[in-house]
Amino acid sequence: MASTPKSDQDKRKQISIRGIAPVENVSNVKSTFNRHLHYTLVKDRNVATPRDYYFALAHTVRDHLVGRWIRTQQYYYEMDPKRVYYLSLEFYMGRTLSNTMVNLGMQSSCDEAMYQLGLDIEELEEIEEDAGLGNGGLGRLAACFLDSMASLGLAAYGYGIRYDYGIFTQKINEGWQMEEPDDWLRYGNPWEKARPEYMLPVNFYGRAEGSLSDGKWVDSQVVFAMPYDSPIPGYGNNTVNTLRLWSAKAPNSFDLRFFNNGAYIDAVCDRNLAENISRVLYPNDNVFEGKELRLKQEYFLVAATLQDIVRRFKSSRFGCRDPVRTSFDTFPDKVAIQLNDTHPSLAIPELMRILIDIERVPWEKAWEITVRACAYTNHTVLPEALERWPTSLLSNVLPRHLQIMFEINHRFLQEVRAKWPGDEDRIRRMSLVEEHGEQRINMAHLAIVGSHAVNGVAAIHSEIIKRETFKDFFDMYPERFQNKTNGITPRRWLLLCNPGLSDAIADKIGEGWVTNLSELRQLEPLVDDESFLRGIMRVKQENKIRLAAYIKQEYNIEVNPASIFDMQVKRIHEYKRQLLNCLHVITIYNRLKKDPSMDFVPRTVMVGGKAAPGYHMAKLIIKLINNVGRVINNDPIVGDRLKVVYLENYRVSLAEKIIPAADLSEQISLAGTEASGTGNMKFQLNGALTIGTLDGANVEMREEMGPDNIFIFGMTVDDVDELNRRGYNPRSYYESNSELRQVLDQINNGYFSPENPDLFKDVFNNLVNDDRFRLLADYEAYIRSQDEVNELFKNPLAWARKALLNIAASGKFSSDRTISEYAREIWGVEPTDVKLPAPHQTKDGADSGIPAV
Repeated sequence: MASTPKSDQDKRKQISIRGIAPVENVSNVKSTFNRHLHYTLVKDRNVATPRDYYFALAHTVRDHLVGRWIRTQQYYYEMDPKRVYYLSLEFYMGRTLSNTMVNLGMQSSCDEAMYQLGLDIEELEEIEEDAGLGNGGLGRLAACFLDSMASLGLAAYGYGIRYDYGIFTQKINEGWQMEEPDDWLRYGNPWEKARPEYMLPVNFYGRAEGSLSDGKWVDSQVVFAMPYDSPIPGYGNNTVNTLRLWSAKAPNSFDLRFFNNGAYIDAVCDRNLAENISRVLYPNDNVFEGKELRLKQEYFLVAATLQDIVRRFKSSRFGCRDPVRTSFDTFPDKVAIQLNDTHPSLAIPELMRILIDIERVPWEKAWEITVRACAYTNHTVLPEALERWPTSLLSNVLPRHLQIMFEINHRFLQEVRAKWPGDEDRIRRMSLVEEHGEQRINMAHLAIVGSHAVNGVAAIHSEIIKRETFKDFFDMYPERFQNKTNGITPRRWLLLCNPGLSDAIADKIGEGWVTNLSELRQLEPLVDDESFLRGIMRVKQENKIRLAAYIKQEYNIEVNPASIFDMQVKRIHEYKRQLLNCLHVITIYNRLKKDPSMDFVPRTVMVGGKAAPGYHMAKLIIKLINNVGRVINNDPIVGDRLKVVYLENYRVSLAEKIIPAADLSEQISLAGTEASGTGNMKFQLNGALTIGTLDGANVEMREEMGPDNIFIFGMTVDDVDELNRRGYNPRSYYESNSELRQVLDQINNGYFSPENPDLFKDVFNNLVNDDRFRLLADYEAYIRSQDEVNELFKNPLAWARKALLNIAASGKFSSDRTISEYAREIWGVEPTDVKLPAPHQTKDGADSGIPAV
């Protein structure tokens, strides 16, 4: 790691945008870094490793966070604002070091300090493990929201689970996905602080006693929830919020009977069983699996979190743990609880249990408080993803909560009957308790009934849940339903990951866009400025060259940086239609084989994403893409005109490398299946053009940038409905389109798997006989749209103009805008641009004379 300082300044990370002046000078960073490094070496060894250097830098940056963190929490306790609690089973945070340096305004100071010490800051940043505590979009959205809540000065807290193992590490072995555990904590986490003083008990099993209004939960088994706090810095405002993640700990006491029976090992194993609750993230968020461990994870999160929320509500003085509030009348005025999908929806019966059983609040008042405090975000319309817990499981694990949920349902159905007397079919559809087959609790229904606001995450998605998915509930509570189109944080997804483009933009319109992304509209008049267009083209090409070098290093594949970098990176799922992309690649390959001299712009197709370990078809699609790549990449007739690269182990830190280099973004889900998408927004912000269907946020992207600046193809939601009404016959498309038939026959006959000709027959049979997500119906329109992409790329300036208009239209898709809407329209709080004083300043902002370090 230690090296001769680089003489070539261009090799060093240069970020001229600072937004705020560096908070510490270079010498102070160096002295703090050396102090931490010296402590490590004295404690452990004589020779520093690269990881030692990383930890010394991380602790240096963390030192500058701590004072701001403490002062922020002091400010909240003194002002006693309404607090927002964002509950999510997933937080896909990625790496923390770079993001923290950017938000604190100390990146240039750290960069220069490391340079003077003979270290490469980029190499240090690469050592950090991704905090992969999420599957994909839902968890990454939660991470962006935390950044925005801090940057907007909201008194907000994230609550989740500190999984010992995050989303699995994906290895591609002979084209197949292999899963390895993600032991992200094996070297420790410099960003977290254990808080054992706030450890809380969480109960499971046992039985419910007494009446509903005077009930007790007895004979339960206890597990402890240990909180670990991570700081979430806002951008340039000295606000540092908290992400609190819970880790399961077994009680210290053993059952003495074990010892008397000589069963010591059994006693120890029981402790491990209790701690399994926070052992691993479930690697799927689109298929519901009714596993007991998952249920326990969901309750573990909400039980610990709500105890913490109630404690904080009762105590309004900093550092005070004695209750000062005894009435819960003001609870909804001081507490907003946002449920990120149905995973935390057990918060509703748990809050009712706390209010009724512990605080002795009457049912009617407790229900009013619960509904006013809770709000629910829906993230999917796929029926197999909606949670439905068997009552047999709930009665065993959470007996008191099942009792409460039955009563919630009883009272709710009385309301429904009063509004629609005699409509028993509606009663059946709306009941929280599903009676057909095994009796289950529908958690989405529970979340809607127990929340004052329900939102979708894109305009089209919100309309679908009102019109179809939850139509009966919309009829019942139309005032509860809202739309909150998703967004991304521009700090990570432009300022941090694409410094060249950030600088080019700032040179023209200043730096206000970092916190007000709508200012990018000021770029629109530059659409005819050829000098500026060539500047952003140059930045794009530099990013592509860097990515090409990475691909050569990691996969030993030579790609042409002048080719179209065509990317589809997201979880592998049939509804996202990576298979449609694959059909296009094979089509182009066949055309090139038939006519090697055809007029075709070279293209590098990159696909990345993880399939759930038990999802057979998704894993087969990964294998197919890799096999297709093996054939194409080694075909001398094709050469470098077409390449296929599977990006192994797609994750946040890899996304930060590839998104700035993309020319084309594939957002090709069947219309009506993708709730929103956020990858589409990241690509747009970084100047990629989108090829996609009118699904999710693509619809609003098209409205913002204009229909001429996006490649839209295929059926609309209404077209899909009409096709389904008529009856869909995928085989007719196979038989009527010769190019499609050739592609599917190649897949079926073993062209891409000569060693096992039957390997992909399931893919063929699925498409020709079922094709749930209507790939064959959209194939022809997709190929035509891709031909348009090919034609436009031949004119670099015309492409650059559309890329610039994409960037200029990105303002709506900032998570700052999304969170501002949540704050004002759901949580009842107002964002603020107040900048808190730094630790070395007095509370009025004056310099205290105390050194900043």
